[in-house]
Amino acid sequence: MRQLWARSWSIVLPIAACAVLAAIWGRPLGGLSVSLATAGLVAAVIVGVHHAEVVAHRVGEPFGTLVLALCITVIELGLIGSIMLSKAEGASTLARDTLFATVMVVCNGVVGACLVAGSIRHRVLEFRVEGAGHALAALAPLVTLTLILPAFTTTTPGPTYARPQLAFVGACSLVLYGVFVFAQTIWHRDYFLPVQDAEEQHALPPSTRAALASSGLLVVALVGVVGLAKLLAPAIEEGVRAVSAPLHVVGLIIALVVLAPESASALRAAVRNRMQTSLNLALGSALATIGLTIPAVAAISVALDLPLELGLAPTQIVLLVLTLLLSTITLASGRATVLHGAVHLAVFAAFLVLAFVP
Repeated sequence: MRQLWARSWSIVLPIAACAVLAAIWGRPLGGLSVSLATAGLVAAVIVGVHHAEVVAHRVGEPFGTLVLALCITVIELGLIGSIMLSKAEGASTLARDTLFATVMVVCNGVVGACLVAGSIRHRVLEFRVEGAGHALAALAPLVTLTLILPAFTTTTPGPTYARPQLAFVGACSLVLYGVFVFAQTIWHRDYFLPVQDAEEQHALPPSTRAALASSGLLVVALVGVVGLAKLLAPAIEEGVRAVSAPLHVVGLIIALVVLAPESASALRAAVRNRMQTSLNLALGSALATIGLTIPAVAAISVALDLPLELGLAPTQIVLLVLTLLLSTITLASGRATVLHGAVHLAVFAAFLVLAFVP
């Protein structure tokens, strides 16, 4: 029975998630329905990233981590778009809160945990400074244009962009991400390949048939994620209000749920002394989230005339600037130790405390 489940869980779970979606769609959610939808959402996210990993292993590095990053971004965009379209309270700031939380979780939480876990086993972790430098070079202007600059513009009141500004930032984000992907996969692919290590073990890639099957099941899983996220959006907001937490915690919850499976993949890679793969996963997901989410939510905002607040508060800007500075210092030499990881985790802990007690 265990062997049968080990072979079939990745097929059963996405289908089950879509079955739950079909069963409760259009009906008022009670306690049982919320529990089923939550279980289906978590299962769909986990199995979706599993199938993305299968496809990623088939296509190889750095295309593999790119597939995972795009998968995570589609899931996250589905969650954000669903809540924006619901016009619920806090919908206008959800994209900002989720993007900020994603950058903080990835650059401090995930990177910090990977550095600590990997250095405990290997003492000093090595990675390609060229690849890390390319990622930071794209990430810094993206987060500045999308999350910091709107707080200082004067054409519109509040931390918002006027339509021409929003169109420019959306296009600029898409172009910068496209150039990064071009450099990562074509012109400078060798910058993002893992540093070879004596302990590195290569598993045989899956067959073409298995990769195609995983591609189809990945689509099924993503349908389940987006649909269940739309149904659960009101319940998430009610839960945040019930514990008297600030409404921007909804963005943090979305980031944590969506990034959990990918974070586990990055952590496993770091323990195996493949820190370059961990950085590709972490920084790649942050870049994809901003580079693809901002154009999409900007288009939704303009097309449907929905409000969109992007600028961060002063406290959040300080944390974001500190994160970029710390990331630059950590990744500048191509070698990192447990101290670098501990510092990143300290900043991540400060982010969590200030998220609940601003």
